[in-house]
Amino acid sequence: MSQDTVQKVGAIIVAAGASRRMDGVDKLFALIGGQPLLARATRPFQDCPRVHRIVIIVSREKEKLCRSLVTGEGWSKVSDICLGGERRQDSVVAGLKRLTDCHWLIIHDGARPLVTIELIENGLAAAEETGAAAAAVPVTDTIKLVDDDRIVRKTPPRQNLWAVQTPQVFRSAIIAEAYSHARGEVTDDASLVEQMGGRVKLYPGSYATIKVTTPDDLALAEVLWQRYER
Repeated sequence: MSQDTVQKVGAIIVAAGASRRMDGVDKLFALIGGQPLLARATRPFQDCPRVHRIVIIVSREKEKLCRSLVTGEGWSKVSDICLGGERRQDSVVAGLKRLTDCHWLIIHDGARPLVTIELIENGLAAAEETGAAAAAVPVTDTIKLVDDDRIVRKTPPRQNLWAVQTPQVFRSAIIAEAYSHARGEVTDDASLVEQMGGRVKLYPGSYATIKVTTPDDLALAEVLWQRYER
């Protein structure tokens, strides 16, 4: 992807969650390979030559710790640390407002510490086709569609099912328009593009790029880091 095509690339690290399922553990600053989880999730964007600016979204309670982390790491690309909103989409919108001069926007969950530069660059390449791309992996389990009483109504073909991850990459105009029409609770940025009729390209993610939501996830992330240590 040429620099003329890319123009400015901005990254939003969404890390304003409350860690409700972590049994009191502050997952953002829990250690993965001896480094805070948030550092692991952010450093690949700092090191990626195609990323120009980074905005980190955190809760008010974590703002001071995050600023200390950024200062200590010397991350030159982190232009803003801003407070998240009540919902995930409110946090993303806060980031979008800080990156209005960027042509491409990458949105990444701060709770996915094993992201790589390769995944970031592959996402940028994939997004050239449709203006929107999301990392994903094929589903390995059989999925059941159930009703409110958990009675199985349908078993969709597994070969057509993919588990969507982050990073997700968008032309800034596309994701800004998608969020301007957002209604209700949103947990996946790409789904908003789909809702307004846009096309989202899936590109190969990694089964190692897990999202840490429980203490078991944190333990698994440590094992995976040791296995794939860079």
